[in-house]
Amino acid sequence: MHKSPKTQSKKYSIKSNLISINNIGSKKIQIFKSLGIETPLDLLYFFPRKHVDRTSFTKIKNLKKGELVSIIASVEAFGLRRSKKRNFFELIISDKSGIIKCIWFNGSNYMNKIFSIGDKLIVSGKVDFFRGYQIIHPEYDIINLQDMEPLNSGGIIPIYPSNELLKKVGLESRGLRKIIREILLNYNFEDQEFFEKKIINKENLYPLNLALKNIHFSKDLDELKKSIFRLKFNEHFYIQLLMAYRKVKLKKLRGKEFSYKKSLISQILKNIKFELTNAQKRTLKEIFNDMIKAKVMNRLIQGDVGSGKTIVAIISSYLVVKNKSQVAIMVPTEILARQHLSQLLKYLKNLNVSVELLVGNLKKKNRVSLLDDIKNGKIDIVIGTHAIFQEDVIFKNLGLIVIDEQQRFGVSQRDKLFKKGNNPDILSMTATPIPRSLAIAYHSDMDISLIDEKPNFQKKIITKVISNNQINKVYDFIKNKIKNGEQCIIVFPLINESEKLDLKAAIIGFEELKKIFNNLKVELLHGKMNQSEKETIMNDFSNNKINILVSTTVIEVGIDVPNATVMLIENSERFGLSQLHQLRGRIGRGSKEGYCILNHTNRNENSIKRMEIMESTDDGFKISDYDLKLRGPGEFYGEMQHGFPKMKIGDIINDLEIIKKAKQVASELISNDPELKLRKNKKIRANFFKEFKNYMKVENIL
Repeated sequence: MHKSPKTQSKKYSIKSNLISINNIGSKKIQIFKSLGIETPLDLLYFFPRKHVDRTSFTKIKNLKKGELVSIIASVEAFGLRRSKKRNFFELIISDKSGIIKCIWFNGSNYMNKIFSIGDKLIVSGKVDFFRGYQIIHPEYDIINLQDMEPLNSGGIIPIYPSNELLKKVGLESRGLRKIIREILLNYNFEDQEFFEKKIINKENLYPLNLALKNIHFSKDLDELKKSIFRLKFNEHFYIQLLMAYRKVKLKKLRGKEFSYKKSLISQILKNIKFELTNAQKRTLKEIFNDMIKAKVMNRLIQGDVGSGKTIVAIISSYLVVKNKSQVAIMVPTEILARQHLSQLLKYLKNLNVSVELLVGNLKKKNRVSLLDDIKNGKIDIVIGTHAIFQEDVIFKNLGLIVIDEQQRFGVSQRDKLFKKGNNPDILSMTATPIPRSLAIAYHSDMDISLIDEKPNFQKKIITKVISNNQINKVYDFIKNKIKNGEQCIIVFPLINESEKLDLKAAIIGFEELKKIFNNLKVELLHGKMNQSEKETIMNDFSNNKINILVSTTVIEVGIDVPNATVMLIENSERFGLSQLHQLRGRIGRGSKEGYCILNHTNRNENSIKRMEIMESTDDGFKISDYDLKLRGPGEFYGEMQHGFPKMKIGDIINDLEIIKKAKQVASELISNDPELKLRKNKKIRANFFKEFKNYMKVENIL
C-alpha cells in the first residue's frame, strides 16, 4: 500500500521565495521567472486556461469510442511492452463490469515503478479502440491514500497553460496541480481582499481568497463560475480604474481655450466644395465644443474606411491655426504623410496656412531650416512620421496633436509629442472600427466620436471571392478595365513571420504578372525599397503612368488614387478580416465603381466563413466584430494597442456586462477618492500603483 508523506505545516508567507516550496529547484525557478512568477502568490495567479469536469464516472461496460470519461477501477496487471517501433507501458484495470488498457508511450520505465496490483485508481481520458478499449496517456490518481484528495480526477480539474520549457521540467498541468495544492494547504494564506464589504455586497462578489482557491480546485461548477466572475471583475476593475484615474488627471490640466466663429469655418468649407455628412458635422460640433473649453481635449474619431475622418481633422486644424497655434499631425508611414500633405494643400489653398512635411530622409540643410521655422512659428501645420517626436523638433506654440492610425504608435512615442506643447489638445483617429466592448474596455479614458456614414459620392465596392482556377477570367476583367482607362492594384501578403519568403513570392509574382500583362505598365512596390523609389512609383501611379501596381501590404494605408478601381488580393485567407477591409478601402475612392477580388487558395471551413463575411458586408464595424470573434482579443488587439496591460483571465469579447459593472465601481471610487488616499482604499492603491505605474502618466493617454 502507498503512503503519502505528511507535509509539515510551513510558517512561510505566500509572498515567500519559490525555493521554499517542495520539489521546486533552480531550473524550475528560472522558468517560472521567465513567466513573471516569483512568489507562491504569483503561482496562484497563474490561472488555468480551462477546466475539465471529472465529477461523474462511467462503467467500463458502458464506454464508447471517442468519449471523454472518468473511471474508478482497480489495477489487475501492468508491465513494459514492446511494439515494432518502441517500448510502452501498459496498465490493465477493471471495475468488475469490464476491463480496459491504459497505455503510456512516454516515461514507460518511470510508470512501471508507480503502481501495485490492487491499487484503486481514478482514470480520466479519451476512449480509443484497438483490439479492445484503451486510453492513451490518461490522467490518473491512486485513491487508496487516505489523507489525500485526488488531484487529477474525480472533480473539476484545472488545465494550465503550457510550453516546451514547462514540459521539460515536469511543470505540465499534473505537476502544477501538485505545487499549487501544496501552496493552498501549507502556506499562510493571508487575506487578499481589497474591496470594502459595501462593494462586495452591492456587486455580489465572491470572496477573493475563496476565488483564488476555487479557480484551481473547485468542488462544483457553481463555485467555479463565481470564482471566475470575481477574478475577471478584478482585472477589468483595475483597467477601468486606470482609465478613470487618467481621465480625472487630464481634466485637471488647463488646456488651450480656442475661439470658434462660424464665419471662420465657412472659409475652408468653400474649398472643400462638397456637402459634409451628418456624421462629420456632428463630430466637428463635438470637437469644437471641446476646443472652446480651457480643458485638454482627448477625443478619438472612430470611422470606417472612406468615412471622411481626414476632412474633419483638416477643418479642426484650420480652427487651431486661425487661433495662432500650431498643429502636429503624426502618421505611421511616409506614404500616408505625403497623402495628407496633398490633401491639406488642396483644401487649405489660398487660406494663408503654411504646411510642411517632416520625415526621416530630409537632407541635413533642409531639415535644419525646417526645424528653425517650426521653432519660430513660421510653420502652422507639421505632418510627420516618427521624425516628428525627435528631441530637436521644438514648436513655438503647439495647440493640437492629430494622431492618424493612433493604434500604430507606442506609449513613449505619443508621450514625447505631447510634451512638445503646453497641454495641447489631442485628436486621435482610427480607421479600424472597434466593437463596442473593446471601445469600453480600451478607450473609456477618451471621448469618442463616431463617423458612421460615408459620403454620397462614394460608390459601393463589389467584393468577389474566387479560387485559382478562375484567375484567368480575373486577368481578362483587369485588362478590360484598363482599356477603359482605369487602374488596378494586386496585393501579395507580407507577414512578419515569413517576411523573406513572402517578399520573394511577391517578386516572383510580379515577374509572372509582367509576362501576363506584357503590353501594360506593371510596377512593384514594397517596404524594403528606399523612399525615393517608393515616391517615384506612387507619383507615377497617381498620375496614371502605371496601369497595374503590384504591392505588398505597404499600401494598407496611404494610397488614395480615385482612378484605381480594381484590387486583386492573393492568398486572401492569410489576412485578418480587418486588414482585408483596410486594403479594400484603397480602391473605389472616386466616382467609379470599385471591385475587390479575393483569391482564396487554401480553403478550410474557417477561411471559407471569413471570405463569405467579406462578400456579404462592407460595414467595418460588423467585420471587426467577426474578426475579433474569429481571431481572439489577444491577436486582434495585439496589433491595436501598444503597451496596454495584458489580462490573465479577462475576455473582452464576452465580458461586456462585467466590464460595465467594473467601470461603474471604478468611476465612483475615483470620483470619491481621486488619489486613493482613504484608508478603506489602501490595498487598492497599493495594488494599483504597483501594477500600473508605467501607464499612469497623463501623457500616456494618447
